Amino acid sequence: MEKPDTLTKIFFRKFVKNKLAVTGGIFLLIIILASVLAPVIAPHPFDQQNLLAKLQPPSADYWLGTDRYGRDIFTRLLYGGRVSLLVAFGSVLGAILIGIAVGAVAGYFGGIIDAILMRLVDVIISIPSLFLLITVVTIFSSSLENLILVFALTSWTGTARLVRGEFLSLRSREFVLASKTIGTKSYKIIFTHILPNAMGPIIVAATLLVGSVILAEASLSYLGLGIQPPDPSWGNMLQDAQNYTVMLTAPWYPFFPGFLILLTVLSFNFIGDGLRDALDPKTLE
Repeated sequence: MEKPDTLTKIFFRKFVKNKLAVTGGIFLLIIILASVLAPVIAPHPFDQQNLLAKLQPPSADYWLGTDRYGRDIFTRLLYGGRVSLLVAFGSVLGAILIGIAVGAVAGYFGGIIDAILMRLVDVIISIPSLFLLITVVTIFSSSLENLILVFALTSWTGTARLVRGEFLSLRSREFVLASKTIGTKSYKIIFTHILPNAMGPIIVAATLLVGSVILAEASLSYLGLGIQPPDPSWGNMLQDAQNYTVMLTAPWYPFFPGFLILLTVLSFNFIGDGLRDALDPKTLE
């Protein structure tokens, strides 16, 4: 008798069938490895200037050309990827942890606790996110650590609502009621019984949130409020290339960071869609 497939095998089989998700995963793996290995594979120091070679087109010496200070664009893209991805992953990790904590408490206990926490979420959501980010970054500094903290503190509301909804649905299930009957403590029920069953939607939300944070970081850097030069990020590379003359005489300069942001965000979205389909219990056959 043939053994039935495990849920893990079903998940991977369904995920692999989604060609866009697999393609996005391969692209992200390449970007992450290239960014991590930037000190090894970068042909030039990221802050090395050569004013005699500024705005040079792609060549054997400068694979993707140079910027208006003669710095190698390929090298700065590699180091910029480290910054952008670190901000995105660090921020999303913090946002997911905050969102899980708030959503779990609100959804499990309900009542006045739920009402207070959800009104707090409503207040934060009502404030335009870009305005809130600009205000906080202006008050404090735009260091890497502060950016991660700011994005984490302003990006958790969607996760909190999602987790609350999952907990409201799961807290009346038989296995939860049985645990309460035998006197299991609330925190054990939350972390060992309910939360593992809600992880699918949380993982999908985290994947999609990474793309949103990358765009938000690029927007802040483009406005001059993110990572400050000479440290590179994809956003401040676009900001540096917004000069009209540069865009006419060296169109490759704004193209490469912009195209990389586009592909990275699309890849995260494709992976999120693939995970959502693969984790859907209605299609686990």
